[in-house]
Amino acid sequence: MENRFHIAVVQAEQQIYDCDKNVQRGLEFIKQAKEMGADLVLFPECWIQGYRMPLLYEEKTLEQLFEMKECGMTWEEIEENSAYQEWKEEALELTDARIQVFCEKARELSIGIVLTCYTKGKKRPRNSAIVIDKTGKILMQYDKVHTCDFSLECLLEKGETFNVCDFHGIKLGIMICYDREYPESARELMLKGAEIILVPNACSGMRPRVNVLETRAYENMVGVVMANYAGENMGNSCAFSPIPWDEDGYGVDMTLFKAEETKTDIYMATYHLEQLRNYREHEMMGATFRNVNAYEKLLEQKVEKPFIRKTWISTEGKEGEL
Repeated sequence: MENRFHIAVVQAEQQIYDCDKNVQRGLEFIKQAKEMGADLVLFPECWIQGYRMPLLYEEKTLEQLFEMKECGMTWEEIEENSAYQEWKEEALELTDARIQVFCEKARELSIGIVLTCYTKGKKRPRNSAIVIDKTGKILMQYDKVHTCDFSLECLLEKGETFNVCDFHGIKLGIMICYDREYPESARELMLKGAEIILVPNACSGMRPRVNVLETRAYENMVGVVMANYAGENMGNSCAFSPIPWDEDGYGVDMTLFKAEETKTDIYMATYHLEQLRNYREHEMMGATFRNVNAYEKLLEQKVEKPFIRKTWISTEGKEGEL
């Protein structure tokens, strides 16, 4: 692959009840991205179905459900709920035609795609990102590890690991939305060899979260690219270089682009691979001088005050776990 790597980032308004329309919109965005010279297209979180959860109570809106501190239902009651059953059935297998059509488009246009959707898990749906290479081959499925268990997202099944794949000679890692709040997510991807971390997103209150993504790029010496849905207090799709200084040691802006909140568009992040790799081989962040013997508490499961919280389904397990 040539020295420059072009990632097209789709920021668009969310359509949450029309999978077929989302598939068609996605294919059109991919065609536009190819015309712009992109090597890879990144979609926001849950593109095919739209980021949505089941309306477990007929009298409540989705916003009201998200604002509830706890559900008040048992897992048994949820499993019997018709809205939950319908939502669960919408999760896709990788062989589903709505995924395979993106593989065909990748092969036809010789372009990579990071496609997002709900996929079928062992018991419940998973929030997934699927990396498709330029030949239409699925390289990797990443399932969101940090589900938002303080909200409706506790209905999702968690992923077990962070994955990195080789995309035509470039090491790509994925973390989804809430994963970004934990430094360990990007650190694990960096330690597994990721050069660029891609972040599908469906989130509001983006200003501090954009700052977090810049920090993840800096501390791990990786490129970071995020795609979000357009909307008030949303948007802000962005990309960051990991290189914070010029050749003379003066600080530079690491931002490759940052979108407006409400604008629907395709944004391009271009990484100079030789420059990025040279920087990663010589600077002092990343894994260079980590004293891992001082990190023993990082793998402890115990949650203590002030961080104890109830999960949204409070009848399940102990406080602070699901």
